[in-house]
Amino acid sequence: MRTYSNYRDKSVVSDAENALYRKITWRLMPMLFFCYIVSYIDRINISFAKLQMLDDLHFSSAAYGLGAGIFFVGFFIFELPSNLMLYRFGVRVWIARIMVTWGVLCSGMMFIKTPEAFYIMRFLFGAAEAGFLPGVVYYVAQWYPRERHGRIISLLITGAVVGGILGGPFAGVIMDTFMDVAGLRNWQWLFLLTGIPAVALGVAFYFLMPNKPSDLKGLNEIERTLLKNNLDADNAKADHQRSKIFDALKESKVWLLGLVALTVNLGIYGVVFWTPTIIKEAGFKSYTTIGLISTLPYVAAGMAMLFLGYSSDRWRERRWHIAFACIVGAAGMLISIEFKAVPMLSILGVIVATAGFIGSTPLVWAFASNFIKDKAAAAGFAIINSMGAIGGFSGPYLMGMAKDYTGNTDAALYVMVSFALLGSLIVLFLPRPGPAR
Repeated sequence: MRTYSNYRDKSVVSDAENALYRKITWRLMPMLFFCYIVSYIDRINISFAKLQMLDDLHFSSAAYGLGAGIFFVGFFIFELPSNLMLYRFGVRVWIARIMVTWGVLCSGMMFIKTPEAFYIMRFLFGAAEAGFLPGVVYYVAQWYPRERHGRIISLLITGAVVGGILGGPFAGVIMDTFMDVAGLRNWQWLFLLTGIPAVALGVAFYFLMPNKPSDLKGLNEIERTLLKNNLDADNAKADHQRSKIFDALKESKVWLLGLVALTVNLGIYGVVFWTPTIIKEAGFKSYTTIGLISTLPYVAAGMAMLFLGYSSDRWRERRWHIAFACIVGAAGMLISIEFKAVPMLSILGVIVATAGFIGSTPLVWAFASNFIKDKAAAAGFAIINSMGAIGGFSGPYLMGMAKDYTGNTDAALYVMVSFALLGSLIVLFLPRPGPAR
């Protein structure tokens, strides 16, 4: 019978490892990927609902920006407690709970009538989803050694890209097709139909997903031994990592990465929640057409994300990759401002900005895994995402305020450019991790 000792030859071990992680990836990633797609669609559906909802409910642009952004206030408050509950109750139970509650609240958005109800529902929606992304990143980090984190987290977060690609046309078709069907407006149908898949996937997650590596069925003895030895070796190389909850609070690098996440999210959600409006103002009237054009920034973001993930793993370098992506995002915003008189160039700027900001996101998470593990990882990932939520709140709100008070969004975009450049500087001042960075 073959044992782990048979794999001491480096090339054989490499082949065995690749086969093992392919098997793990095919077992875990389809469900995680679909969950993340639905998460992102539910998060950005408000940007398409806005095209009709504001006129129906007589909301101002500032009210929309505040409601879109207040989602992240709920996120900020409940992110850390949610991730600590995930660590206590297990990923399978807690991710299922998150998805079911956010799906119900997403569909419940169809009942809003006043700005106050809008703010409350968006706040609750954010509170319900709090912990999802850092929880899934923490989950993935339990299965893969650090040198694989960049590519696997990039693969996971491309779910946001696919969500953007699918969500735009899906929302556009709903908005064009379901106007006043069964007495509901098209934006009400949009909320209803995009909330249902989250509930279904939450139930499926509970019944289908393993809680930790030792629960995974389908691995033979050799594969289980190889997996355990790889993870043990990775932890041994990472003995400098912090592992307790309060270690995450004391780790300055976690807070600095949180500031980077804040600048990135400021750019992402400042642009994403207004992309359909920018496209409509460029002269496109059909909701379906707007939805199709809105896929282009996500196609570019997906390409950027995969390229940066594989490149950063290959070169075992995170800082310069993140800084480069932030600079690209800032450049895209400047293009959208300076060439707004030429609609196609303005949309090109949005495409470049989205590619840069979303492309950097998985690398921030991969970089964080160099400094924290175990309970500290659950807490540290939550801290980073909570600080990112501040950017998520500020971006759309700044855009709405600028639109109401100046008639355009230029001032808000210049602020975001400044923060993006600041983020690129912060990440470069972070110390380089050890050999397995």
